Amino acid sequence: MSPSDAAGVTASPAQPWRDVLDFWFPEGRNADVGLEIHRKHWSWRMQGGADEAIVTRFSELTVRGAENKLNHWADDPEGRLSLIIVLDQFSRSLWRSKARAFAQDAAALRLAMEGFANGHYEALKMPWFKIAHTQPLGHCEGPDHLERIDLLIRLRGDITSNAPDHLQQIYRSLEKQAEDVRQVISAFSRHPHRNQILGRQSTSAEREYIKKNDFPHLRAFPSDRCRD
Repeated sequence: MSPSDAAGVTASPAQPWRDVLDFWFPEGRNADVGLEIHRKHWSWRMQGGADEAIVTRFSELTVRGAENKLNHWADDPEGRLSLIIVLDQFSRSLWRSKARAFAQDAAALRLAMEGFANGHYEALKMPWFKIAHTQPLGHCEGPDHLERIDLLIRLRGDITSNAPDHLQQIYRSLEKQAEDVRQVISAFSRHPHRNQILGRQSTSAEREYIKKNDFPHLRAFPSDRCRD
């Protein structure tokens, strides 16, 4: 279950994506959210704590998103953000440990990059909204991965600088996480921990890396669950 009763809010017909935001961000638009509460919300998001609720409440919606049936959401900044969350995050919960979990990464990345270009990203007011908008930059594998992660690091630095003072340690941790991801992509040009799920052969160096089980996405908020 969501750590907030906000998960039960019903979207208005004019904003069909509102359910996604209310569920994924129990903080809402409360810049005064407490540090520990906010940390718990980030842990819940990043450690797979939402899996059961996503499967129960958002399975059909996630399938529709994966089938390009929600693309009209991207006409609005928050609608675009909601669709990014569906493709980049809900997919990982619905199809966990299956290759399909990552099949929407390119679409989520395209939405994120378009949002940087058309002003939708800048229109987002809360730092947690902006982090979610940027996540596909690090998640989606491809030949320009390092370049995108460099952008991700810069954006997270800006997010940290503009976050409420009492929450900045959380955003510094997320910035450091992006820097750690860069080291992995620089070394392997991909996320080796996905190799088994995707049916890819690991190199000897990747096998050593995987054996350590010290992945960047587990460091900011330690857990044995993997969303990346």
